[in-house]
Amino acid sequence: MPPRRRSQPDSPEQAALGEAVRRLRQQAGLSQEELAERVDTDLSQVGGIERGTRNPTFVTLVRFAAALDTTVGAIATLADEIRS
Repeated sequence: MPPRRRSQPDSPEQAALGEAVRRLRQQAGLSQEELAERVDTDLSQVGGIERGTRNPTFVTLVRFAAALDTTVGAIATLADEIRS
């Protein structure tokens, strides 16, 4: 039996970061699968980050930013706005 996915974010900050990634992905017109391919990661990684149950490394954030044609700073700013 596969492990259960965590459904609750680990923290409000991770939830906001995930929501920021989700919004930027949707604005770019990408599916989670397409973003995963661009970032060269698993679909489960993208889903976990968007749900706030996975905490991405800085390198992962840099890759996400590049794939979404934005910057890590822009992702962080949006996450901060969402959290406020």
